[in-house]
Amino acid sequence: MLKKSNTSGSGSKTRSKCLKIRSHHLCCIQGFQGYGYSPVFVANMRAVISDIKAFPSRSLELVSECDVICASCPGKRECTAQESTSSRRIKSMDLVVMEKLKIKEGTIMEADEAFSLVNSQLVNASDINDVCGTCKWRPKCLWYIQDEG
Repeated sequence: MLKKSNTSGSGSKTRSKCLKIRSHHLCCIQGFQGYGYSPVFVANMRAVISDIKAFPSRSLELVSECDVICASCPGKRECTAQESTSSRRIKSMDLVVMEKLKIKEGTIMEADEAFSLVNSQLVNASDINDVCGTCKWRPKCLWYIQDEG
C-alpha cells in the first residue's frame, strides 16, 4: 500500500480534483520502480504517485479507459483504438480488478481507501495472476513480486 508522505496539503481546489485512474493502475502504482515506456512516461508516473502520496484522501475515479497515467504513454494511440489487441488486453485487466473488488466502472473513492481495498481483496496468487498475467512489467513490479505466491 502507498504510504502517506509527511507533506500536509491545504486541500486547495487544484489538489482536490478527482483523478481518473485505470483500476489495474492501483496495482502498478504500488509496484513502480522507475521503469517505463519512455522518460516522459516515467516522469508522469512519478508525478502521479507523488501527488497521491501527498494527498491520500484525493478522490480517484476508477475506470477502464485511458487515464492520467496513460496520458504520457507512447502506446496511447494504439491503446485508445477500441479494437486493438492491446486495448482489449489492458481493458480486460481493469475489468478483472473491478470484478474482484466488486466495484463498478466510474466508482469514486479516496486513494487510500482504493489501495486498501486492492491490498485486502487481491491477496492470493490466482487473483494477482488474473490481473497481471499478461503484463510485461511483472518481473520488475514490486507489487507483483511481493504478492505473488
